[in-house]
Amino acid sequence: MAEETEEAEETTEENVEEEKAPKKKKFVRRRKTKKERENPLTTAVRLAVESGKVDFGSRKGIKTSLLGGAKLFVVASNTPDETKVKVEYYAKISKIPVIVFQGSSMELGSVCGRPFPIAVLSIFDAGASNILELVK
Repeated sequence: MAEETEEAEETTEENVEEEKAPKKKKFVRRRKTKKERENPLTTAVRLAVESGKVDFGSRKGIKTSLLGGAKLFVVASNTPDETKVKVEYYAKISKIPVIVFQGSSMELGSVCGRPFPIAVLSIFDAGASNILELVK
């Protein structure tokens, strides 16, 4: 009988060890939203902001389009018409391409990782992004 109690004690010790073992956590990947999957411009803008040299704002966009220093402009779809016309006009004179972002200025701001709306994004250096290839 002493043998039976020892075996019973061993099995309970094994059960306790199994319970104490840390459970592996499952990592859940964040699924891309429908817009992010469909629009390669979104990922290109994010990469350009993270790895390249960019400027935010419509006033700076107009100034750089006058001076011709930028390589590309990204304009939100809900940018005021007056600002959009000025940026496009001066960019056309300076031969700088303009891309219209199919989203609001708040969405463009969130794509850039900023908590505020961005109407015009001036890109000076694309960095690791392929955003300049999207223009062609």
